[in-house]
Amino acid sequence: MSRVQLALNVDDLKQAIAFYSTLFNVAPAKRKPGYANFAIAEPPLKLVLLENAGRGGTLNHLGVEVETSEQVHGEIARLSAAGLFTEEQIATTCCFATQDKVWVTGADAEKWEVYTVLADSENFGVAPEFATGDADAVRACCGTDAAESGPDHLSRKQIRVDAVVPTRSAENACCGTDVKGESATSGVSCC
Repeated sequence: MSRVQLALNVDDLKQAIAFYSTLFNVAPAKRKPGYANFAIAEPPLKLVLLENAGRGGTLNHLGVEVETSEQVHGEIARLSAAGLFTEEQIATTCCFATQDKVWVTGADAEKWEVYTVLADSENFGVAPEFATGDADAVRACCGTDAAESGPDHLSRKQIRVDAVVPTRSAENACCGTDVKGESATSGVSCC
């Protein structure tokens, strides 16, 4: 079963959990420091609360949770073929879960992910950050700062990049604008 995900920033996680537990008549499916999610059966919804003081009541991002990695890869192919710029994250840890996912940006800059949960994690992982340039692209796709992305500081996503794009060095292979464009043209994922 697929379901839509709504990720909200909240100022006070405890108050938000109380409100949404009452609104949807369900307890959180997962609760961690600064984070909670609800798996709501009716209407089918994954509600994610991210404690983000000063940004309460704002949208963090949207998503569609699917059942399998094959569905994620199918969406990567479909969205890329439709001309959308995709940010693929395979076997990434985010929101206390290991996931395969793809990000796209809507017409009004809203961020959408299509993802599947592979396993729970005790670590939050990489926060959903979004690219506005090469340095931001490295952080979004690879979970590192651009200054740290040299060969001596390889994230697990960067380790495979030299095998995917052998003509690039590890320090600029992951998710730079030029590489992302080449990858989209060739059909190969940059990370």
